[in-house]
Amino acid sequence: MTDLPGKAIYDFHFNKSKKKLFIHDTFGPKVEMPVSYYFRSFAKMPELEKIALENWRGKILDIGAAAGSHALELQKKGSDVAALEISPSACEVIKDRGVENVINEDYFKFSGEKFDTLLLLMNGVGISSTLDGFRRFLKKSESLLSDGGQIIFDSCDVDYMYEDGARQFNEYYGEINFRYEYGGELTDWFTWLYMDQETMIRIANESGFDCEILFEDENSQYLAKLSRKS
Repeated sequence: MTDLPGKAIYDFHFNKSKKKLFIHDTFGPKVEMPVSYYFRSFAKMPELEKIALENWRGKILDIGAAAGSHALELQKKGSDVAALEISPSACEVIKDRGVENVINEDYFKFSGEKFDTLLLLMNGVGISSTLDGFRRFLKKSESLLSDGGQIIFDSCDVDYMYEDGARQFNEYYGEINFRYEYGGELTDWFTWLYMDQETMIRIANESGFDCEILFEDENSQYLAKLSRKS
């Protein structure tokens, strides 16, 4: 798929581009995703992300690092953090911003090292695409976690998006199709996963993980910490 988010991040950082990045979904008009948001400082991060960045331990893998803002903050705190990002263009930006350990790889193909914390913010766990994909994600994560390791991620219950009763009951309502638009180009449609807490906890428990909710807000967004059951 064409790497439009990575291109937007690259253009914003290196070329000072003002072109807009848009997200299309199946619910309505396209919505702008401000590219500057990928470059936010710790002070401008929402409370959920600040809490996540305070709950790390040991060696960290920041999965889906985008422009590297979270990895950069963790590095400033003195942590041993690696930024994993599938976009080559975004990886160039992450390196240029000063993150020392940048890995250009697909998470599901990455192997070798062990980490104490796997971190996925901005609903990065959505890379799972489906509930079965979330099970595969947890299985993959087991191979990368050290003994006593943890996974920290946020997600959101998107039931509110179906207030008109347009749910498709033959599939999970949090499996949502999106596409990006940038500079007149469009990506193919892809599926991103949003999970309600109850479903997420049930699957995590079935997959051998205990779950602690570290934060939740009035918009059904939450921050979770998963640890392998002892």
